[in-house]
Amino acid sequence: MKRTHALTGLAVLLTLASPSALMAKTFVYCSEGSPENFTPAINTTGTSFDAARPVYDQLVQFQRGTTKVEPGLAESWAFSDDGKTITFKLRKGVAFHSGVNNFKPTRDFNADDVIWSFERQSRPDHPYSKVSGGKYDYFNDMDMPKLIESMTKTDDYTIVLKLKAPTAPILANLAMDFATIHSKEYADMLEKAGKKEQFDQIPVGTGPFSFVAYQKDAVIRYKANPSYWGEKAGVDDLVYAITPDPTARYAKTKAGECHFMMAPRPADLAEMSKDKALKVLSQPGLNIAYWAMNTQKPPFDKKEVRQAMNMAIDKAAIIRDVYLGTGQVAKNLIPPTMWSYNDAVKDYPYDPAKAKEMLEKAGVKLPLEIDLWYMPVQRPYNPNAKRIAEMMQADLAKVGVTAKLVTYEWGEYRKRAQAGEALTVQLGWTGDNGDPDNFFFLRGCQDGKAGAQNLPKWCNAEFDSILAKAKQLSDQAERAKLYERAQVILKDEAPDLTLAHSVVYEVMRAEVEGYKQTPLGGHHFKGVTVK
Repeated sequence: MKRTHALTGLAVLLTLASPSALMAKTFVYCSEGSPENFTPAINTTGTSFDAARPVYDQLVQFQRGTTKVEPGLAESWAFSDDGKTITFKLRKGVAFHSGVNNFKPTRDFNADDVIWSFERQSRPDHPYSKVSGGKYDYFNDMDMPKLIESMTKTDDYTIVLKLKAPTAPILANLAMDFATIHSKEYADMLEKAGKKEQFDQIPVGTGPFSFVAYQKDAVIRYKANPSYWGEKAGVDDLVYAITPDPTARYAKTKAGECHFMMAPRPADLAEMSKDKALKVLSQPGLNIAYWAMNTQKPPFDKKEVRQAMNMAIDKAAIIRDVYLGTGQVAKNLIPPTMWSYNDAVKDYPYDPAKAKEMLEKAGVKLPLEIDLWYMPVQRPYNPNAKRIAEMMQADLAKVGVTAKLVTYEWGEYRKRAQAGEALTVQLGWTGDNGDPDNFFFLRGCQDGKAGAQNLPKWCNAEFDSILAKAKQLSDQAERAKLYERAQVILKDEAPDLTLAHSVVYEVMRAEVEGYKQTPLGGHHFKGVTVK
């Protein structure tokens, strides 16, 4: 069998265990899962976004560790008086990675790359539109086709973006991963060679690290980009050691085989905090864990049934026994740390007797059999999806509902859930840009059709009208009033059970310096060094 140039899992451990000079120049991240590919525009998970982030840049970006938008590949921008036109001045002298997949760029980044990257997502006749499945869920679910009138260049370093209406979160949206800028020249090279499928698997960008190799389900390797225009990489090599099990991630980090790990088990935090070789980081997460009910399938097409399910689950017990103090019960889709949070909303009480009574009044014949999908991976907003599913299963049994637990491989799980296969399904969300719209769009519909991220497949005309109006307002207080009403609608309609907002914990070796937690849930390793 032909060997790849990627390090095997064993080789990673051997390299890190040696006291050579390489140790100080290599940073190893114990990640929790495998990326589907390396093109953010066709992904929706933090796992895949994290794998792409070292390689790419956007026009604008979030200042590391904050939700503040700052210049990226665009060094400046200006709005027209009516708020409908944004003129971006692009950064000059930015080079794409050279040598990746035998690609040697003949020019620097320019406006053609920006146009190409957005048109791939918006133009069905684009040469890469159908590559890798041709689904651009973020771009479409966030109504970008409805927001953008046109994107044109006036010269190689000026982009003019015209909007159909003023859009308050537009800059924050453009700092998100789906708005990543790719190399048109690299794409053209692969197209000419008949190898377009390699574009999303062997990435070329302008980011702080360039891609080296990926061994599926084992390791991803990157090297520092010495000519990076922005904050330089503080290490020579970046390695993602893919380690799905949180106990294994802890063991590797404790042993010095990894420098950083995400999503520790809540049960391990006390021990980790006492270990002087480790640093435990934490901050309130901009996140939500939820249990969605497919409103297109009986009996969940009835609001009363969904409300009854909300009363059947003991959320407080789940927070106590699974989150172990690292989360709080969620009554709204957005966390209480986010502006526009409606604290006046009343959550459904845990009341099994009332839940069973409501099911019977709704005409549901008991016992009712349903499927309950649980995630196969640990996420920052959900430390143990299977255990939560088992607790929900026990609660549902008390009201005459028999829940069959179902799961799939992570990529397949999300694909099937987005297609509406599940009757009920666990998932969650970590905000991408700090704007409430980035949560509420999860339950939005375009022209009465639920987006891929809308797992309950629930549509409500008033709710959609609120979201559309709020985007066009610049006054935050007025936007907040609209979002407060949206939360009332969501709670009454109950397309899902809002389960928890978690505190996000991450653990790193004491010798790591320069890492900043982001409220947006991603992991960024430029500027990170190892003593």
